[in-house]
Amino acid sequence: MAPDDWSAWLQLIATPGVGPATLRRLLAAFGPPTAVLAQPQGSLAEAVGPALASRLQAEPPDWPALHARTQAWLAQPDHHLIALGDAAYPASLLTTPDPPPLLHVVGDPAALSAPRALAVVGSRNPTPQGAENARAFARTLAAQGVCIVSGLAAGIDAAAHEGALAAGGQTVAVVGTGVDRVYPARHRALAHQIAAAGCLVSEHPLGTPPLAPHFPRRNRIIAGLAHGTLVVEASLGSGSLITAELATQMGREVFAIPGSIHAPQSRGCHALIRQGAKLVETAEHIHEELHAVWGLNAAAPAPASGTAPLPTDDPVLTALGHDPTPFDLLQARCGWDTARLQAHLLTLELDGCVQRLPGGLLQRVVQA
Repeated sequence: MAPDDWSAWLQLIATPGVGPATLRRLLAAFGPPTAVLAQPQGSLAEAVGPALASRLQAEPPDWPALHARTQAWLAQPDHHLIALGDAAYPASLLTTPDPPPLLHVVGDPAALSAPRALAVVGSRNPTPQGAENARAFARTLAAQGVCIVSGLAAGIDAAAHEGALAAGGQTVAVVGTGVDRVYPARHRALAHQIAAAGCLVSEHPLGTPPLAPHFPRRNRIIAGLAHGTLVVEASLGSGSLITAELATQMGREVFAIPGSIHAPQSRGCHALIRQGAKLVETAEHIHEELHAVWGLNAAAPAPASGTAPLPTDDPVLTALGHDPTPFDLLQARCGWDTARLQAHLLTLELDGCVQRLPGGLLQRVVQA
């Protein structure tokens, strides 16, 4: 975009009270942003009311600093602004009910229009098995050319991005801050890796902090960029269920991995399955459902995902099963004395076969 064009887009979205719906109403009434900003106050007031018309004719808060920051940001390599109507704007978002008017992108904008894309979302506090499932599914799918879309959050989001990167695949992180900020801060290195293998994208101006209302709204972009959404682990109050609901409203497929009936992190997935989400145990199940959308004649062959079986000849693993289990119950099943059982559990932990969960629970880890 020319400087006058991106400046006008940015000024509109930075004006308090101008959200995506209001901006689209202004564009429909007056044309491009430069034309909107050139309108007399009376015309603007007829379209959006006198209060907002007054704000549109004044500079947004801290406008000179925001403009200068954005100008300097755009001068850096692989930094892009993409507006509605641009050729690079992802077509999948154009078909959603509330497409973001302006996208800030770090990395390759073509990743936003990947021919095969799957959103992978879930709990910020997953079980070790849930995190491994997210990595394994993302790794398998990314190795087959599927772009993994997620939100850079702690837990399942980060694991999904990591899995895609481990396969040398493409991944997109939709963030709820300005794209120049990383939240949580500990994901800074991960964010740089994502930008090199795909892109980071945000609808918010540079410098926008991690405000709570932004994260549910960014979920519509996660769902909109993908052909389907996989929920790995989610409690009944998880924001991942918002993403799944939005995907359903957009006519996209929703998938869920089942878990233990005793695990709170599985209840959201089980609720989705009861409501019609596809139960999946392997990446092949996702290929089977999306092969028509992805232009595949049949499900692509895939290496083992997060459901590869462990050897079952270990008596402690056999007694542990696949549900989170307290030590005293495991001991009752095994009939072993405390010292022997603790020593064997330590060996299994070091081998990566068992994880200790909060609350003193033990869980078998299925290795990919």
